[in-house]
Amino acid sequence: MSIHEVFMPALSSTMTEGKIVSWVKSPGDKVEKGETVVVVESDKADMDVETFYEGYLAHIIVQAGDSAPVGSAIAYIAETEAEIATAQTLANSGTAAASPTPAPEPVVAAVATPTLTTQNGSNHREGRVIVSPRARKLAKELKVDLTSLQGSGPYGRIVAADVESLLNKGEKPAPTPAPTFTLAPAPAPVTTPAPVVPGQTVPLTTFQNAVVRNMVASLAVPVFRVGYTISTDGLDKLYKQIKSKGVTMTALLAKAVAVTLQKHPLLNASYSESGIVYHSGINISVAVAMDDGGLITPVLQNADIVDIYSLSRSWKSLVERARAKQLQPEEYNSGTFTLSNLGMFGVDTFDAILPPGQGSILAIGASRPQVVATGDGLFGVRQQMQVNITCDHRIIYGSHAAAFLQDLAKLIETNTQSLTM
Repeated sequence: MSIHEVFMPALSSTMTEGKIVSWVKSPGDKVEKGETVVVVESDKADMDVETFYEGYLAHIIVQAGDSAPVGSAIAYIAETEAEIATAQTLANSGTAAASPTPAPEPVVAAVATPTLTTQNGSNHREGRVIVSPRARKLAKELKVDLTSLQGSGPYGRIVAADVESLLNKGEKPAPTPAPTFTLAPAPAPVTTPAPVVPGQTVPLTTFQNAVVRNMVASLAVPVFRVGYTISTDGLDKLYKQIKSKGVTMTALLAKAVAVTLQKHPLLNASYSESGIVYHSGINISVAVAMDDGGLITPVLQNADIVDIYSLSRSWKSLVERARAKQLQPEEYNSGTFTLSNLGMFGVDTFDAILPPGQGSILAIGASRPQVVATGDGLFGVRQQMQVNITCDHRIIYGSHAAAFLQDLAKLIETNTQSLTM
C-alpha cells in the first residue's frame, strides 16, 4: 500500500503552526510531482505548497480556514486511484497512513523553501532547479531560460533578483521552453478588517501572534540606545531631483544606511553563542505595517551595491507583495539590519525594539525645519531629523553606535550625490 501523509510544513524558523488558506486540489483529484496542492498561511506570508509525489489527493484532514501544528498530518495522498477509499478509511479510523519505507517522508514542501532536508522533513532531489514563484513568473514574462541561471538564494535557489541581474548585465535572454505546468501563485485577496465592536475581544491574527513571540524574545537581549540629529537639506534636494524616476525616500534612507554599514561591519553583525556573526551581505529590513494587523519586514538585499533605481523598484514590489501576503521567505527573513520609519506620520523620535537575530535597528523620525546656529556665528533654518539606534550590547558598544551615526550623518549632510552612483 502506498498512502502518504501530507504534513504541515515549516515555512519559517519562527512558525509553530500554519493555517490552511485554501486547497488547490479536491479529494479525488490527480496530482503531479511539483504541483501545488494547498496554500498555507505562515506567520509571515501565504505560501504555495507542492507535492513530491504523483498520485491522488485522497482525503483532507485539515479544512480551509483551520490551523494545525507544524509536522502534523493535514491530508493523505494515495499513489493509485484504487487506494483512495483505503486512505479515507484510515482517516475515519484515525490510523496513521502506511508507508513502504521504515522512515516515511512528508509529501509536501513549500515552493518558497529550499528542498534539502528541513525541519519538516522534505528532501532535496539532485538536478532539480529550485525557483521561487516570483522568479518563475518574471522569467516567463521576460523569456529568460531558468536553466541558464545560477541561483543566489538558499541552496542555489533562483530568486527574482537573479533574473533581473541577467537583464541588468545586458545579456540576451535565451528562449524559454514551454513548461509542462505552471507553479505561479494565485493572487491573494486583500481583506478588509471587520469593524471592531466596543467590548469585543478580537483574537490575534497569525501575523500578530508572530510579532508577540518576537517581541517577547527580544526582552532577553540587553540593549542600549543612542540618538542623533541629522540635517536633511541635501537628502531632500536629491530626492526632489530623482523622485520622478521612481525613487522613494525609503530606498534612499536604506541606501545611505547600507553604504555607511560598509565602514561599520559590526553594526551589521549579530550575536550567536559561538561568537559574533559577520554577515556576507548588507541586507536592509524595513518595517511595514500590515493592513489586517501585524508587522513584516521586507528585505532590500545587498542594498549597499544595488543602484538606487533598482533598489526603489524592488522596494515597490516588496511592499505590494507584502500586503498581498505573497513574499517568499528570503524576502523577509534575510535581513541583517532594520529600519523603522515613523517620520511619515510626523513622529519626532521613538525607540525601536531590536528584532531577534539582528544586532541593530534604526528608528527614523520626521524631518522638520529647525533654527540652528551656523558655523559663522549666525542663525539659519535647516531641515533636521532625529534618528535613534537600538543595539545588542553583547557585541556592540556605545562608541561603535556613535561612530556609525556620525558617518551616516556625514553622508546624508555632505555627500548625498554618491547615493546615485
